Amino acid sequence: MRSKLFVPGSRPALFSKALASAADGVSFDLEDAVAAAGKGEARAALGAFLSSLQPSGKVVVVRVNGQASEHHEADLEALAGVALDIINLPKVEHPDQVRELAERLRRWPRPVRILATIESPKGLRLAADIACADPLLMGLQLGFADLFEPLGIERYQPTVVLPVQLAVRLAAAEAGIHAYDAAWAAIQDAEGFRQEAEQARRLGFTGKSCIHPSQVAAANLAFQPSEAQIARAQRVLAAAEQAEREGVGAYQVDGHMVDGPFVASARAVIEQARSAGLLPA
Repeated sequence: MRSKLFVPGSRPALFSKALASAADGVSFDLEDAVAAAGKGEARAALGAFLSSLQPSGKVVVVRVNGQASEHHEADLEALAGVALDIINLPKVEHPDQVRELAERLRRWPRPVRILATIESPKGLRLAADIACADPLLMGLQLGFADLFEPLGIERYQPTVVLPVQLAVRLAAAEAGIHAYDAAWAAIQDAEGFRQEAEQARRLGFTGKSCIHPSQVAAANLAFQPSEAQIARAQRVLAAAEQAEREGVGAYQVDGHMVDGPFVASARAVIEQARSAGLLPA
């Protein structure tokens, strides 16, 4: 998912519109976007909608209330067996939280994976352990509001954001799973969103959360390879094939030394291009 568009579970009128958007994934939110008094109604509306959902080509995500919430159990009961791909578990601070949810999901009639949100100092410290907790975990997602705001840390300062992004990306890499960048709440600041998305892409993130449809196009563009990147990847792979035929271990492409890690990176670029429809599958 280059882009994952959040939709409040309390606004059913937006459900179909979100699925018709250009976002790669749609995250129906039962947590922060829904007031406590409306949790039950939102849960029922979303469960009914997903029960009759036909395949749309979108990745369907539901952010449930955290395991410490009184609403967590009811959320899972309402979602068991409906059409969704990923449960987004918020406020993850220990690998046992992932394991507990994974054990539950393995009993569901449809396969569902887990996206864990890292949004506390403890969660950040244990991010690698969380990432390696269970095979059902498909990715880590950053949440800067809960991580920074209670501590008085400036959320929109790139020098603050960068080391946290890198830490989560490396934690996800240890487990071989995806890393997804945080939402950008300043909806009118499109340039800020673009810059942060591009920084995340340079760090190897897969995509970014979007809280408004206007952010989707920028996320999709930021997390897909450019024509120049695709062309270079193709040159690297062609050179790798030639080097293999000739029994050469390291060689040059565009004046740079290339070996195994660069070939792996080139293959990833080509796969991203195919997923984005920029190259034939």
